[in-house]
Amino acid sequence: MYFVYAIQSIKDLRIYVGFSIDIERRISEHNHGYVFSTKGYYPWKLIYKEKVGNRAKARIREKYLKSGVGKEFLKSIPL
Repeated sequence: MYFVYAIQSIKDLRIYVGFSIDIERRISEHNHGYVFSTKGYYPWKLIYKEKVGNRAKARIREKYLKSGVGKEFLKSIPL
């Protein structure tokens, strides 16, 4: 089982989308600066997560959420 997730930087409100089997561990990695693409913008907070069946479906959903329409959806989520 995979999770697609979106996190938002508390520093500048940018949104990062990814997928992982262990979402808590992955967000911890983001918040400790272990992920190159996000280490300059932590701390991060989880704003969205979705359970998907397998890696292929997770990748498809991640790509959608990274698209313009997907980002607009994520920005419309009340926090």
